Amino acid sequence: MNKIIMRQARQFQEKLEKAKQELEKETVEASSGGGAVTVVMTGQQEVKSVKISPDAVDDIEMLEDLVLTAMNEALRKSQELAASRMGDLTSGLKIPGLT
Repeated sequence: MNKIIMRQARQFQEKLEKAKQELEKETVEASSGGGAVTVVMTGQQEVKSVKISPDAVDDIEMLEDLVLTAMNEALRKSQELAASRMGDLTSGLKIPGLT
């Protein structure tokens, strides 16, 4: 029975690693200010790019708010992507850091 459990644990670990690798490649995009600021982030919450429209640079306080809003939205989308991908693997398991 221990061999079966160990094999299942190895298979789970392999699937988990594959899902993490896929999340590194997948991206989400969020924008604010009608596209004045756009953030692209991976499923591992790594920011890949930030694009700022030249029109948004005139007002620094507004630009800061737009960047903050876009970053938070990209983070939320990235976390949702990760949760959906990992949810299939964990099947209701409560594993800290995975969902």
